[in-house]
Amino acid sequence: MAFFEKPQEIFHWDAGAPPLGAVQVDDETLRDGLQGPSVREPPLEGKLEYLHLAAQAGVSAADLGMPSASPRVEAEVTELLREIARAKLPLTPNCAARTLERDITPLVRMSQNLGVPLEVMLFLGFSALRRQVEGWAREHLLRKAFEAVSFAAKNGLLVTFVAEDASRTSPEDLESLILTVVRAGASRVCLADTTGCLSPWGAEALTAFARRILDHHGFSQVGLDWHGHNDRGLAVACALAAARAGASRVHGSLLGIGERTGNAPVEQLLLNLYLLGSHRRQLEHLVAFVRRGAELLGLSIPAYQPVAGRDAFTTASGVHAAAILKAWEKGDQRRAEVVYCPFPPSLLGQKLEVVIGPFSGASNVRYFLLTRGIKPTPERVKKILAEAKKRREPLDEGEVFELIHDEA
Repeated sequence: MAFFEKPQEIFHWDAGAPPLGAVQVDDETLRDGLQGPSVREPPLEGKLEYLHLAAQAGVSAADLGMPSASPRVEAEVTELLREIARAKLPLTPNCAARTLERDITPLVRMSQNLGVPLEVMLFLGFSALRRQVEGWAREHLLRKAFEAVSFAAKNGLLVTFVAEDASRTSPEDLESLILTVVRAGASRVCLADTTGCLSPWGAEALTAFARRILDHHGFSQVGLDWHGHNDRGLAVACALAAARAGASRVHGSLLGIGERTGNAPVEQLLLNLYLLGSHRRQLEHLVAFVRRGAELLGLSIPAYQPVAGRDAFTTASGVHAAAILKAWEKGDQRRAEVVYCPFPPSLLGQKLEVVIGPFSGASNVRYFLLTRGIKPTPERVKKILAEAKKRREPLDEGEVFELIHDEA
């Protein structure tokens, strides 16, 4: 159940869904997201700012990077970890690492030197396809996974084991891998849909399977993560399906950036988890987080992007504007906001906008003028609408004001 007041006449087909428990969000922007070919890696100052923005927006955990990538990355990750501790940011810090001691050792040193708990995301591909391509032996990989998890856990790191390509791994192989790593000391297991191949049904089935294995073998305390990619355009839907099936943490990145078609957009995860009743964090900082984050990463936000796109809460349709105007003129702001939106824009600290274009009607003009304190005389409305009908795109605010000014 979403935490905003809905008009009672709205019927919701989602209402019968089982309640969703508390689900955390892990922000992968500074690691997985930066692998996107079109992304600009921000300097350290930008990364520090990003962490503050993410914490303010409601992110629960953040991947700070993969220190083994280079000495520079290790130095920057150290500073990011130091800032989380200094500023007391409500973020669980984690870092990615291969199942190699040389990847894990710098994280142990970093955590111990700073006195800050650190989670390691140890990843390993175990699917038959990957083993065939790499020439890896199954038992060798299980031994490697056990040794890496044991080493990390014994040295004080929190361990999440990432089953890379879990979405294409057989149940038998996945069960063996999961039991191996939790017996070695992993406190969480992350199911990765590395190629973004699953539908929500598959994501739910995979997560439910992993949850059953853990519970059946006495590891009910071990948490599940979901890490999905967006190759089929289903990353958010799959993450929500996984959460419904037992994942208590889902991964995403700002605007979904990442390799190929990227990840689940973290801002969409935060919004949808709120609407599904998973958390009560306020979302008024979410749009600012996305827009400033995009600047730091050298990204432009598509106009139609959910949450932070320029047109996310804007209508140019005459039919839509007519309904919005009727509610607004009755003083019913609540219904004006949701008659053509799934949730009130004010939930995100935004305003509903009506613009005037070639497919608009008189209601667009009236609403535009009234909400700016300008009297919508019949002559004025007719003049502005006539000009809009000549165009192939909506009038901008300056053009409307110019038409009004020309009346004098």
